[in-house]
Amino acid sequence: MEDFVQSSGENGVVVVSLGSMVPNITEDRANVIASALAQIPQKVLWRFEGKKPRTLGPNTRLYKWIPQNDLLGHPNTKAFITHGGANGIYEAISHGIPMVGIPLFGEQADNVAHMKAKGAAVRMDFRIMSTTDLLNALKTVINDPSYKENVMKLSRIHHDQPMRPLDRAVFWVEFVMRHKGAKHLRVAAHNLNWIQYHSLDVIGFLLACVTTAIFLITKCCLFFYRKFAKTGKKNKRE
Repeated sequence: MEDFVQSSGENGVVVVSLGSMVPNITEDRANVIASALAQIPQKVLWRFEGKKPRTLGPNTRLYKWIPQNDLLGHPNTKAFITHGGANGIYEAISHGIPMVGIPLFGEQADNVAHMKAKGAAVRMDFRIMSTTDLLNALKTVINDPSYKENVMKLSRIHHDQPMRPLDRAVFWVEFVMRHKGAKHLRVAAHNLNWIQYHSLDVIGFLLACVTTAIFLITKCCLFFYRKFAKTGKKNKRE
């Protein structure tokens, strides 16, 4: 994989990761994607576990797993085709890689919509996109410098922190060690007994309220029934 990326030269590489749903797509959809990838000058690394598409080009390699974060951080990477998962979005932002978003389910459509609004991605509809649509989207994010500029702006914001995440993690680990477990930071839930933890006292109170209400309603209904029943019998006798 490393040799494949290094040999891409000035054209660079495109990383494709469409998540766990890829094995379940139809052959037609897979062939549409493969056909578009075959027509770009970049080399392509595609995370794919299904049947090999018949339109797969010589510039594309299929892998069941790829080191996505490392590939996005490689200087030869030009674009990222993603399903829009939060992890992939943040990795692309971190490394400043423009995206082609093809959301499949859940929150992915919303994630891609945010990236599109920021000018860092082009959104595609997985169900109806054609080979030409995907090809044009790839050419746009690779050749239009505005997409790279916009995602780099997001990347600078993302990295603008008082300290590196690793340094912050080291600080808190050492903080806990210095303060003998930092018990003052423990969540109060750790001090609850099992009745409080499972809210049995609350459940018991609510059940008592419901039982009391049912009892009173039943008693009232019986009282009025007996009263009106006796009144009815008395009127009939008269």
